[in-house]
Amino acid sequence: MKKGRKMYCGGYTGKIMRINLRESTAREEALPPDVARDYIGGAGFGIKYLFDELKVGTDPLGPENKLIFALGPFTGTTIPCASRMAVTAKSPLTNAVGVALTGGHFPVELKRAGYDVLIVEGKAPKPTYVSIKDGKVHFRDARSVWGTKTTDCQQIIKNELKDQNTRISCIGPAGENLSKMACIINEMRTAGRKGLGAVMGSKNLKAIAVRGAGSVTVASKEKLKIARGHMIKAMKESPVLYPEFSKTGTPSNVDNTCALGIFPAKNWSATGEFTPVEQIGVEALETRNVGREFCSGCPVGCSQLNLARTEPYAGALSEGPEFETLYAFGGQTGVDNMDAIIAADRLSDELGLDTISSGVAIGFAMELFEKGILGLADTGGLELTFGNHEAMLALLRLMAFREGIGDLLTDGVKIAAEKIGKGADKYALHVKGLELPGYDVRGAKAHGLSYATAFTGADHNRGYAFQEIFGIPVPNAVDRFAVEGKGKLTKWNQDVRTATADCATMCVFILDMAVSHFATQNTAALMEAVTGFSYTAAEIEEVGERINNLARAFNVREGFTRKDDTLPERVLTEPLKSGASKGHFISKDDLKKMLDEYYTVRDWNLNTGVPSREKLVELGLAYVADELGC
Repeated sequence: MKKGRKMYCGGYTGKIMRINLRESTAREEALPPDVARDYIGGAGFGIKYLFDELKVGTDPLGPENKLIFALGPFTGTTIPCASRMAVTAKSPLTNAVGVALTGGHFPVELKRAGYDVLIVEGKAPKPTYVSIKDGKVHFRDARSVWGTKTTDCQQIIKNELKDQNTRISCIGPAGENLSKMACIINEMRTAGRKGLGAVMGSKNLKAIAVRGAGSVTVASKEKLKIARGHMIKAMKESPVLYPEFSKTGTPSNVDNTCALGIFPAKNWSATGEFTPVEQIGVEALETRNVGREFCSGCPVGCSQLNLARTEPYAGALSEGPEFETLYAFGGQTGVDNMDAIIAADRLSDELGLDTISSGVAIGFAMELFEKGILGLADTGGLELTFGNHEAMLALLRLMAFREGIGDLLTDGVKIAAEKIGKGADKYALHVKGLELPGYDVRGAKAHGLSYATAFTGADHNRGYAFQEIFGIPVPNAVDRFAVEGKGKLTKWNQDVRTATADCATMCVFILDMAVSHFATQNTAALMEAVTGFSYTAAEIEEVGERINNLARAFNVREGFTRKDDTLPERVLTEPLKSGASKGHFISKDDLKKMLDEYYTVRDWNLNTGVPSREKLVELGLAYVADELGC
């Protein structure tokens, strides 16, 4: 046993809270130091417990699914940009591993309440919310807030608990109605994607309210001062972090992706043609800006508060829209009305809908309508033409409440296309059931390979190829149109991002913009200072590799194979028609070459995508190899 495994010196509380909703019981468990050492925290903990505790074939919306809230050792310390949390469950949208990341203040409050991990099991017999305060857990009647939007829900619970500083994670009507694209909201931050809000709703759990008075110790204040100093120096020296990103946030990427010719438009049929920078780019959004929001302990404050100015949307206030939302409710739907996008962003948060999946579903329906596959009889009279922002907002409400065509779309484009037939699958943009994020990967091939291979399905947080999107030459410079070397690059991106951001936990924007050139060394130094666990930079990367292999094993166990590591037909067969990426696409041969390289560097079977026994044993996952029979 390595030094540092026998006890916790800092960073961790060493405790798990396990809540059984059916029995209305709560019990504390010890977090094994070996688990902390090998998985660090966050997504690592979530995937570890999901693999170990879920039976094969578990219904994602059944009581046996687990909903796991997991923090990293950096959460609650003085490390900046570390108020992050991973929420993990089997996804009802994909039937694969579902991990969603969120920031705000809830993660720090949960750590101060005394826990590294919160595991929610079973189904409550009636609508319930759970309150946790310094080790005391109460199961409370949620019938008074069932049906409320998320802001109202949080305020009512704070009033009921007589504590306005309570931090709350909750679902809206979409989660209650088991929309497979429902998310979890804390304040105005979102654990979006993969339908984890539906998992929470399936458990009759409206909210979790947390209050804590504890503090987080660290192993060495002196080492933390030095390691933190190196990180802050890199943040200050970044040419974009404070000069640009802290002032504009992610929306500036609309301008960037339009310039690259990869801002997806009109269900990916008009990328490079519809480039509404003047209407919904960063300068247009700045005219609506009324302030900024900061996650706990964050000096950057990238979240922008924006106020719609024109009718019929005047007065709508949103903490956003972020880039992905500008894509989903703007480019994807052909909407160039900024105030409509702000209103749609706020409405989605109130209803508890993932903006990416819902926007992609709306754009999908719009293309089907324009092609005559859907008619007015199908849409309830809605004219679902690209650019119709009134119809877009109407569809959001229908999706959240499962009414009319919303009932069809709210389970995602994969299921909707199967039900519609008539060739609709050709226009369904997803991987493994998860809708595509806001980068047209026909002009960024490593980014496309990451979409194809990510254990969650197409995910903007799994192996983001910042080398292609921002031209950052780490670990090396790349040609975004090239195929060669993209398998190796994608593995590096996925493993490093998993360990340094998703597990530690830390905001991924800091990884991309400030510490990418020493990301693993930065995490290793901070881990030793905070926890006392000693890692090399290579060992940090190995943690990411271990977690990606374990997640892959979960999916293999559920029946996923190489055939699922693919991209939509449009991406594989239709070259881009206009813009800086004109003529490019990811051919089936391109994808095959990249997959072969990726599987080879991962040591996965080239035909099936199953990790080799040797690789699993090397990563300390022999028990996983035994279960897979490899």
